Order: sequence, then C-alpha cells, then structure tokens
Amino acid sequence: MGKLELYAIDVSAPCRAVLLTLKALNVPFEYKLVNLMTGENRTPEYLAINPHGTVPTLVDDGVVLTDSHAIITYVVDKYGTDDSLYSKDLVLRAKVNQVLFFEATVVFDRTLFSIAKPIFTNNTVVPAAKIDAVYKVYEQLESFLQAHPYFAGEQLTVADFSLVATVTTLFTYAELDMGKYPKIHEWIRRLEELPYYAEANGTGLKLYNDVVKAIGFKVLK
Repeated sequence: MGKLELYAIDVSAPCRAVLLTLKALNVPFEYKLVNLMTGENRTPEYLAINPHGTVPTLVDDGVVLTDSHAIITYVVDKYGTDDSLYSKDLVLRAKVNQVLFFEATVVFDRTLFSIAKPIFTNNTVVPAAKIDAVYKVYEQLESFLQAHPYFAGEQLTVADFSLVATVTTLFTYAELDMGKYPKIHEWIRRLEELPYYAEANGTGLKLYNDVVKAIGFKVLK
C-alpha cells in the first residue's frame, strides 16, 4: 500500500471528517497543510492537483478525490478491515448515504457554509434567519436520534464522522442547549470517547473557534 496524501487544513469541518475516518482505520497518510488563509489553495501547484481549489483532497496512487464524502467512503471500501463504518449491505449503505447527503446539502452547505463564507470574506453580520436555520437543523438531528444511538442505525459509521465535524462547528454560532437536545449531546459524548477524536476533530475545532473569535461576528436581529 502506497502512502496516501491528504491535502487539508484542520479548521475545515470536511477535512476533519476525513481525519476521523483515516484515524479510525489506522491508515498511514502524509498530511499536507493547505493554508486557505494565505491562498495556498489558489496556487498553480495546488490547482494542478485540484482545479476546484478546495480542501480536502486525497491522492492515492494517482487517484485524486476532492470531496470529503467521496473520500471517506472510498477509504473505508479500500482500506477498511471490515465494512462496519460503511456497510456493503445495500440497505445499510443507503441509510449511511442518506445521512451523508443530508449533511452535505443541508447541514453543511445550506447552514454552516451559508454562515461561515460571508464571515471569512469580511461580512461579519449574520442575519438572524441563518441562526434560526441552525436551530432547525438541531431539531431535525435530535429527531433522527430518537430511535438509534447513531445517525445511520445501531453502530458508528462514516455518517457520524461527517456530521460531528460539521455540527460541532455550528456550535461556534449557535450554542447547543443540552436540555433541548439531549440526544445530540449524548451522541457527541459517545464520539468524544473515541481514542482518536480529540486529535482528529477537537484540535481543529478549537482552531476554528479561535479564528472566528478573532474575526468577530454579530447577529442582525
């Protein structure tokens, strides 16, 4: 097995989802920092690898993948010693995919990215409606967890990795009330007990919080 190359930055939630997956699989990889703050993702060298200029990017023996959801499912399929994180059973796999698509289109793109992109491009006023949308997402996620301890069922999957990286980042903008969302709180505590969680998600999450705190933002009522 050749060494994987992961182009990423820890403040990015999608990058942290990939880190969680790689650490869970205990797959060796070379971490190549791409500093978005200084424009390293727009250099000719990086664009030659990933023309979108996004992170994360995974390079595996000539195969280049540029979306976190594609990356985490690929590495489990190729390098997992079993399929527990991304089942080969069609029904179980569909349930994982269902959560991944929800995370990509609603939790990340419509919610986190909608808030974060303006802040990181010098528009630090956040409309209250965007914060309200975060709480709506919390309500949806809380309802998803009523029947099972994890988002795709009874066991941990890559869907949880993708969601926890994004959801914990949302806490920067909208605090999670443990009394209102006890299932989400329990789920996060469960993931925090993983031996690789702090390194793969906690460190980058703190960096993200520090960056946003330094930039500052206010909610327009």
